[in-house]
Order: sequence, then C-alpha cells, then structure tokens
Amino acid sequence: MQGKEISLAVIQRLPRYYRYLGELLENDVVRISSKELSERMNVTASQIRQDLNNFGGFGQQGYGYNVEYLYSEIAKILGLDRRYNVIIIGAGNLGQALANYTDFERRGFYIKGIFDVNPRLEGISIRGIEIQLMDNLEDFVKKNKVHIAALTIPKIKAPQTAKIVAELGIKAIWNFAPVDLNLPSDVIVENVHLAESLMRISYTLKDMETESGDEEDRKAGTAAPEDGQ
Repeated sequence: MQGKEISLAVIQRLPRYYRYLGELLENDVVRISSKELSERMNVTASQIRQDLNNFGGFGQQGYGYNVEYLYSEIAKILGLDRRYNVIIIGAGNLGQALANYTDFERRGFYIKGIFDVNPRLEGISIRGIEIQLMDNLEDFVKKNKVHIAALTIPKIKAPQTAKIVAELGIKAIWNFAPVDLNLPSDVIVENVHLAESLMRISYTLKDMETESGDEEDRKAGTAAPEDGQ
C-alpha cells in the first residue's frame, strides 16, 4: 500500500467504520456484509467496498467481513494500535471537559499534562493530573514525549501558542480555537470549530423552515404553541 494516494474523503470515513464496527462487536456480531453495513451507516455498499479496497479489501465474497478482524485492521490503519501522549493547553470549561473524557484512553490517547496561564488554576487536579502554568511547558515537553497538543484557548492567543508548541517539536495540534493557524507543513493541524458546526446546523434549519413556512414565525419569536400549551 506504500505510495498509494488515499483521498481525504476515504480517510474521513474510516473513523465512522471503526465506530460502527465497535458497536457490532459489543453486540456480538461476528460477520457482516457490505450491504448490511451500508444500511447501518447510510453509505452505499459499493462505496464501502471501494473504500476498503484501498487498503486490501478484507472481505470474502459470499461471506462478508469478519467484524473483529476488520475492526482490528482499521485500528491499525488509523494508528490506533499505538499510544499517543496528549497535552491540553487551556484549562477552562472545554479543556477540563476534554481531560475528563475517559474514552480517549480506549483509543490510545492519554492526557499527560494540562496547562494554563491562570495562577488560580495551578495545582487543581483533573483525574490525577495537576494543572500547570504555561511557564512549565517547555521543561515538561523536554522531559516527556508529547505527540499532540490540544488548544482550548481564546483565538487571540492561539497563533502564538501554536507557534511555541511547534517550536518545541510537537507535530500535531488539535485546535479548538476559532482561528486558522499558519504553521510549518510538517505540523498536522486538525481544526474543531464548534461555532462553524452550529452555523452549518443553522443553514440546514433555515432551509427546512423556509420549506415548511416556519421561518417568519421563528424570526419574530411567534411560533405557534404546541397543543396543550
């Protein structure tokens, strides 16, 4: 498979396959056809076969896919058979919520450090990890192998903080700040812009309301009450 260019669209679908296969394993499903998987995922069976054929196929005609084997192979493709050390920069509500999310560890992502500029947060422990001040970041990274830095900080601080992180040799940034980061090409940036997600929802709702004739009521705040109100 070396040297083969895999499209971004295929890569973006792989975590969904992994999630659905995990649910099948939890329900003791041993094998599944591309047709059955397509009905669960709302992706065509042809698309599933094309996607998986990029990595070798994994299925047998007339048998389908062995769920446990395919789950394991997709984990390897996604790099989930490895361990990644993560730090969180920004110990506000979002940063603390990420630190408290235990499912990351099931996927091989381990929170190793939490940093903030607020001295009032220093020493507060989240799942056994004490919040440190940013002054300690450089020394911490030198002493610990850090693969990923999650930025949960205001957008005005994100570009400079990201630059510092990159200069310390961290090669992947999970960016929750609503700003684009201008970093060297060898630094991976995955943006999670929450407001943009809401805007996409807003766009879809607007179209639905326009079609149903509810838009003017929503704008005016005079939507008809439901029965019984």
